[in-house]
Amino acid sequence: MAEAVVIGAGATGVATARQLADSGKQVRLITRSGSGPDHPRIERIPLDAGRTEELTDALAGAATVFNAAMTAYTTWPETMPPLFASILTATERAGADYVMLGNHYGYQRTTGPVTERTPMAPQTRKGRVRAELWLRAKDAHDEGRLRVTEVRAGQYLGPGATSAFNLLVAPRVRDGELALVHGNPDAAHSYSYTEDVAAALVSVSADERAWGRAWHAPVITTTLRRAATDLAELLGAPEPRLEPLTERDMALLSFTDPIWREFAEMSYMSERPFVVDDSDIRDTFGLKPSTLREALSA
Repeated sequence: MAEAVVIGAGATGVATARQLADSGKQVRLITRSGSGPDHPRIERIPLDAGRTEELTDALAGAATVFNAAMTAYTTWPETMPPLFASILTATERAGADYVMLGNHYGYQRTTGPVTERTPMAPQTRKGRVRAELWLRAKDAHDEGRLRVTEVRAGQYLGPGATSAFNLLVAPRVRDGELALVHGNPDAAHSYSYTEDVAAALVSVSADERAWGRAWHAPVITTTLRRAATDLAELLGAPEPRLEPLTERDMALLSFTDPIWREFAEMSYMSERPFVVDDSDIRDTFGLKPSTLREALSA
């Protein structure tokens, strides 16, 4: 019988399942395709988590459910709410604790560091989705239906992570080519290393102090240019060349792939400094981020 269930096999979901299994727990990893790592303590289950009745059966006996699920970036307003509603309902029926993987989209825009106490007042579609998902789960917690917490991560660093850095920058740096980047490459930004986020998810799930609120995963605050330069040095590649995409570039690209319209919506997070305060999780659980070099070396 599984002690923990992880839903979603993206880079962070896989890392979470592996860290739980390495600690001795029996883990079920649920994905639509049944993908995931080979591990003697990980049982991979092919299942659409939107099928609430089947998911409820798959969660039977689990103490904790980790929701690291993700739908296509361009479809969040339509696809994320029903999926997360299914997972929340099934977790409540199973009598398990619920740990969500979130991000920083739901906060109001601010010029200072973002903390967990920054108001949830998003001005974007995807931000409203993220805020709504958390508030629905928090309501369930406040009503005593189950225990809920959320770990919020930033733009990802780490192997297998779907992020602008991995998609747009790392391959160009490796090949010594010009990288056209979204935003200001010299603005400070808080990144999240997938292994650090997984460690945060695992840590909060095991501590009574975690429930009923959200936590920022440990972050690595640097600039895109610094990250690209360090990666080039690690790879023995030439000094990276970065140039920002213009608004016209973004508009033209959006005609070829709708994901560029989604990037444009979140431009405020990349065009100026976006710094996250992770002191709550550091002080409460003793977690610290990996170094930039450690994240890039992975």
